[in-house]
Amino acid sequence: MSERAVPILLSRDLAETLSFFERLGFENRGAPPEQWQYLIIGRGAIELHFTEDPTVDPLSTASMCYLYVDDARQLHAEWADRVEPDPPSGSRIVAPVDTDYGMCEFAVVDRNGNLLRIGSLLQ
Repeated sequence: MSERAVPILLSRDLAETLSFFERLGFENRGAPPEQWQYLIIGRGAIELHFTEDPTVDPLSTASMCYLYVDDARQLHAEWADRVEPDPPSGSRIVAPVDTDYGMCEFAVVDRNGNLLRIGSLLQ
């Protein structure tokens, strides 16, 4: 097995978190959330874990991770209409930008306040 790291993010409600990420093409790779009080999801080679904490404040949570993908613009186009902005939770998707360090990046904030920055190398 090659070495890797998997972020463990916070969730107020694991079933709601699973539903949010299923709309983005992720699948549950573990037991049902209510069985473990823990969630493992994946999409291709990307894997995210969530632990339940009902006290999470989605407007102040500082959990984040970076996802490297092949084509950030294409993925943003795929996800743009699947992430519904939700002001009470802060959930949103931010348009891609080209950075001065050679990446095309965009961001998604889930309903728990977790920030996912997604990027690919500029071609």
